[in-house]
Amino acid sequence: MSNLGNRRLEGRVAVVSGGLRGIGLSTVERYVAEGAEVVLTDLDDEGSDAVKEVLGRIGNSASYLRANVTEEGDWQRVADHVTQRHGKLHILVNNAGTDLTGPVETLSMEAWRRIMAINVDGVFLGTKHLVPLMAESGKDVKGGSSIINVSSIMGLVGMNEVSAYNASKGAVRLFTKGIAVEFATKQMPIRANSLHPGFVFTPLLNAGFQRWVDSGVAEKPEDLVAMVAGNTPIGRLAQPEEIASAAFFLACEDSSYMTGSEIVVDGGYTAQ
Repeated sequence: MSNLGNRRLEGRVAVVSGGLRGIGLSTVERYVAEGAEVVLTDLDDEGSDAVKEVLGRIGNSASYLRANVTEEGDWQRVADHVTQRHGKLHILVNNAGTDLTGPVETLSMEAWRRIMAINVDGVFLGTKHLVPLMAESGKDVKGGSSIINVSSIMGLVGMNEVSAYNASKGAVRLFTKGIAVEFATKQMPIRANSLHPGFVFTPLLNAGFQRWVDSGVAEKPEDLVAMVAGNTPIGRLAQPEEIASAAFFLACEDSSYMTGSEIVVDGGYTAQ
């Protein structure tokens, strides 16, 4: 949690998808610490232990909705919830995502469509259903409302046996640029930027590393962590709160002249 005293997001309302774990949870925690009220979504049931733990720790500044980002009706429920509970929305973090690895000739069409549905359709649907409220709310905020689409460094560069993930995250990057130009051209008070983390200690990364181990690439996940750290100039993987700091910057007025841009937080990985 941030220990800043001036609470830069006081009075703001945010929606964070995939908000129960990893980068999403750290972003929720940072936004709440900065004074925002946050609606977080994920796939866990609303009465689950994970939801109870997070809401119990964060308090009344956060609420939770179970929502599948690939379902348009779920996004409409999110929009209705935000409208009824808060009547405004200034920040949307399209964070929910999944991965898919393997040689391209081995990937099933079902797996391909699943990653595109979660990583790309989810960003589109969240934007589609929350933009009307954000456009109204952004009129009273310097720089307007802010959409933050979580892409990846894999949306900027290719990697062996990660083609489907590359494609999905590259789509997020260019979708973000498209809506940024669209909103600015129409003088809608909404900015849109993409966030591109490198390798971060998250449950998604852990699961991915375990699959690599199961396929015989390494003996244990720690070997993969050491390999990635060795290939990163800064010499380590990121913590989720380090990505949340960039998500905070894009949400606050300090980034009021930024739209259609990408922020890369990768320890120098793509600088090589």
